[in-house]
Amino acid sequence: MKEMKDIKRIVVKVGSSTITRENGLNLRKIDQLAMVLSDIKNKGIDVVLVSSGAVSAGASKLKMKTRPSLMREKQAAASVGQCELMFIYDKFFSQYGQTISQLLITKTITANETPRVNVINTMETLLQYGVIPIVNENDSIAFDEIAYGDNDTLSAITAYLVHADLLVILSDIDGLYDKNPSKYDDAKLIPVVDGINSHILSMAEDASSNVGTGGMITKLHAAQYASEHNIPMIIANGKQPSILYDILEDNYKGTLFDVKEESYGTH
Repeated sequence: MKEMKDIKRIVVKVGSSTITRENGLNLRKIDQLAMVLSDIKNKGIDVVLVSSGAVSAGASKLKMKTRPSLMREKQAAASVGQCELMFIYDKFFSQYGQTISQLLITKTITANETPRVNVINTMETLLQYGVIPIVNENDSIAFDEIAYGDNDTLSAITAYLVHADLLVILSDIDGLYDKNPSKYDDAKLIPVVDGINSHILSMAEDASSNVGTGGMITKLHAAQYASEHNIPMIIANGKQPSILYDILEDNYKGTLFDVKEESYGTH
């Protein structure tokens, strides 16, 4: 891939486990994320945020004792939680002088030309006006992502729609390991993956978290989609949002899913 200093547009995805606690949103973490993304934008880089967390936020607001398992309860929690999530994002981003917008879409957006073009035009206009779009799956009506994907696939689709130079997925794990690090002490982090094949997919044991729904396999599918559209993707640990600085300085711990330089950078 080309130099990180040449990145002009980045999509950052944060999962539920990154921005929530057991009892709701992690306000300190969201504040840190807003500060870092605002700083990156002030350096002249377009920023799009794909954020999970609506279901967890809504479950807390509705005083559900555990994460809902019934689909109707998940979607009800998402409906309530999305309001809470955007209120908090607006509060923190405003402190750093940024304007945000909300975009709720579904994965099927790519299957229909008219809505796809509309979303692309809307995002481009928002970015031209200096806005940081915040994208989430429309969980109150969608099914697939709320059940399985935790927005991993949606983040890759978003990166494709905005012609991003880089997709970063911040998770609760450092990257792709050769075996599950929670089970094997000798698991080794794989720093670079040049292509997704059956061997790579076999490394992705189900490692779903308590608050999110996506495991490593959904991240690999996202990487595969991004690669097919010539967009490099990085998985890194979102415990400290400042890792985004390290990524843009090309000095980070994580896994890069690389693409050929000659086909890279469609933006």
